[in-house]
Amino acid sequence: MTDSINRLYQAANACRNDDPSTSRTARLLRSGRSKMAKKLAEEAVEVVIDAMHGDRNAVIKESADLIYNLVVLWVSTGIRPEDVWKEMERRERLLGIAEKVPKKKLVDDTSRRKIVVLEGRRVHKRR
Repeated sequence: MTDSINRLYQAANACRNDDPSTSRTARLLRSGRSKMAKKLAEEAVEVVIDAMHGDRNAVIKESADLIYNLVVLWVSTGIRPEDVWKEMERRERLLGIAEKVPKKKLVDDTSRRKIVVLEGRRVHKRR
């Protein structure tokens, strides 16, 4: 699979200077990172919805779209597939291939966005 992603990365990177009227990838690369991130999120949601419905073929097709949009975003941000593979290798050494690295509490909490809990909190009016 890494070969396929590497080939996709090379092809997407080569599209940077293509005509956006004839190349979807060139159009996406010129649309800006916000648009690319939105497209990536849309594809991720489609994978989730199809998985919840148990539609195996749709999950396969939408997963390919998700990977395509992820790779285009990598191209835009200057991330190479090798950068991601190195991180995956690092995580595998720490926890094994099938585990996600847990989020650690940072000493400096100011560097992270604050999470606001909305569920279960009600603001009561003073009388």
